[in-house]
Amino acid sequence: MFDVILSLSLSFAITFLSIPVIIRVADMKKLFDVPNARKVHVTPIPSLGGLGIFAGFVLAILLSLPAGASQEFQYFLAAGFIIFFLGLKDDILVLSPVKKLIGQLMAAFIMVYKGGLQIKSMHGFLGIYEMPEMFSLALTYFTILVIVNSFNLIDGVDGLAGSLAVLACSLFGLYFISARLTDYAILAFAFSGSMLAFLIFNFSPSRIFMGDTGSLLAGLVTAILVIKFINIAEGTSVLSSGFSVAAAPAVGFSVLLVPLLDTLRVFSIRMLNRRSPFSPDRNHVHHMLLDWGFSHKNITFILVATNIAFIAFALFAGKYLGCTMVITTMVVVAYSLFAVAWYRRPSRRTKIYVPVSNVPAGAIEEKEEKAVSIIGNTNIFTITKEKLQ
Repeated sequence: MFDVILSLSLSFAITFLSIPVIIRVADMKKLFDVPNARKVHVTPIPSLGGLGIFAGFVLAILLSLPAGASQEFQYFLAAGFIIFFLGLKDDILVLSPVKKLIGQLMAAFIMVYKGGLQIKSMHGFLGIYEMPEMFSLALTYFTILVIVNSFNLIDGVDGLAGSLAVLACSLFGLYFISARLTDYAILAFAFSGSMLAFLIFNFSPSRIFMGDTGSLLAGLVTAILVIKFINIAEGTSVLSSGFSVAAAPAVGFSVLLVPLLDTLRVFSIRMLNRRSPFSPDRNHVHHMLLDWGFSHKNITFILVATNIAFIAFALFAGKYLGCTMVITTMVVVAYSLFAVAWYRRPSRRTKIYVPVSNVPAGAIEEKEEKAVSIIGNTNIFTITKEKLQ
């Protein structure tokens, strides 16, 4: 237990001390996330918060893991370094979706073939238990890629992705403590500590963003934790200690429900419209809530509270309904809520951010404020226009 507390404390302290330095360096080097028509912030904000998160997380892991730690952790850290450099390059230079996907597949390959991370049973979901090897590997890769990208895509308003990551890692960490899997508890709480420190600077009004460096790492860590949880949580025959969780896949799914279902929904809509699933748009759940007029803090509270409600439902209903029925119910209810948020959203005026030089004469109705004085050689202003239906 001491090692778990140490990992939480070290990761929090290191990240908390490093973020102000990163903000100053980003200001000096002009490393900003610049406002545009798709983004919701109005001033350039540093997007290298993932540097501080990664530093706190990795140093806490290295200092807290006992000498006899499970061998797979060296491979998990190796995959983390790949994701770190992938996200860092994308934050600074911007990578194509194909290159990002290749990097994520490399990280997943290390975790699966060297770290032994693999979903081997569906625990009765759709009547499936043990799976053939090829199907098991395909499902594991798909799960890792979807979770990694889900945190990257849900990172659209201040505090949201970080809060969901803290919720997931803390819950999994508590389970691993009860199951006496101290190594995995250290992994979970080391990341929770780093993310908690980052959130101090990220809650609205945000002083820094985590960028792809932080969001991809959040997805990687939660993917490791949820797959390990699914493999061991159901049935005490696997562990000599800890407690059994009924419908473990449903509970694991519920912990990550908001980012997972939003990502799958957005990807499906883009592909149905014959667009790349990685093409940007304003169709995420947090964009819908912004259209309703909610603030960043309110959106974060609503989505985290909704996620907690689904977790409570999965834990309770899993004992009586079974894995298939619980997951089906959660998906139907969640997508019903998405549909209501989309089709009942109020018709309201929306702020968009465009270069003034690109706006046709007479298209500007009102110049509200100057968002950025000069970015390159282009003046950026806040323009108010009727939202396109």
